[in-house]
Amino acid sequence: MTVGVVFGGVTAFAELAFVLCTGPALAVPAARPRIYAWALRLVELERRRLADHFDATVPGGSSGPRAWRYLAVRLVVGCLGQGVVTFVGLGAASAAIMVWQLVSGQPLGGGAGVDDWSERITFVLVGVVLVFLSVQGVIGVVTAERAVAARFLGPDGRELLRRRVSELAVSRAEVVEAVNDERRRIERDLHDGVQQRLVALGMLLGRARRSTERAHADDLLRQAHEESQRVLADLRDVTWRVYPTALDEAGLHTALEALAERSGVPVRLRCELSGRLTAAVETAAYFVVSEAVTNAIKHSGATGIGIDVERVGETVVVRVADDGSGGADPSGGGLSGLARRVAAVDGLFTLDSPPGGPTTVVAELPCG
Repeated sequence: MTVGVVFGGVTAFAELAFVLCTGPALAVPAARPRIYAWALRLVELERRRLADHFDATVPGGSSGPRAWRYLAVRLVVGCLGQGVVTFVGLGAASAAIMVWQLVSGQPLGGGAGVDDWSERITFVLVGVVLVFLSVQGVIGVVTAERAVAARFLGPDGRELLRRRVSELAVSRAEVVEAVNDERRRIERDLHDGVQQRLVALGMLLGRARRSTERAHADDLLRQAHEESQRVLADLRDVTWRVYPTALDEAGLHTALEALAERSGVPVRLRCELSGRLTAAVETAAYFVVSEAVTNAIKHSGATGIGIDVERVGETVVVRVADDGSGGADPSGGGLSGLARRVAAVDGLFTLDSPPGGPTTVVAELPCG
């Protein structure tokens, strides 16, 4: 940190010369592009210094005029930092001299007066105060450096608005795609499951109607009755996957408990939420868990699944981990659909699934 302040003091003098030389030239429109180009180069050096020594990430893409204004303000902070470093250096030299005087038995300060313990204690206390002020001065300069960089190099109001509009456009497209994925999934479930069973049910009833033997007809009717029960079960599964009624009636915790009970693999559920969330957040959280559990059962060969849902500040964190074989493809239909569903509520979706497992799906959903 101190090294960064030292470098900042050195670059501040170069920036002072640059600002003094180019300031009057900005009145000439033809000279501005070249001046701003040099300002952006100096800003890039400052950005690297801030990242290397202050651990400050400053976004790029600043305009030339803002870069020049940043240099004009930052050079003041840099000169202040150089003054603090000089003060620290003088203090360190003075402390070294006093230590040498103590070791050699000379009176502190080099004077010829009486050297007693009260004088030594006074020097130590003053030194401690000066060290404290020096440390606070360095910290203050670093804080000022970060604040100035954020103010002049970060995105302005227009840029933030443009980014937000872009995010909303992407989010809208993802919502439409998520709806289309959901519609295709429902159609596939109805076609491959319910429709096939209804066809089989119709065939059984037709055979029973044409049968001339009472015993055979009764057996076909029994099979048709069993098939109708399976059709009803499939319909309940489809409607549950479309939108579980428990989510509206009792909330996310109850819906996840029902999901865990219906799972063919042991599921450990930990849901630490106080009160209800918005419908959009609860729906997104539920379907993240539902799809992750379904993928773990169908594709990973998992023998155990853990579900953790908790609220961290203004965010609900949903984590689903399984002990399966891993290697999940984030571009697959199910996981990519989850990512779009989470992005639709301005959330963050991450997947960690190395070959050999385990697989961890995490969704961070804003709920403020």
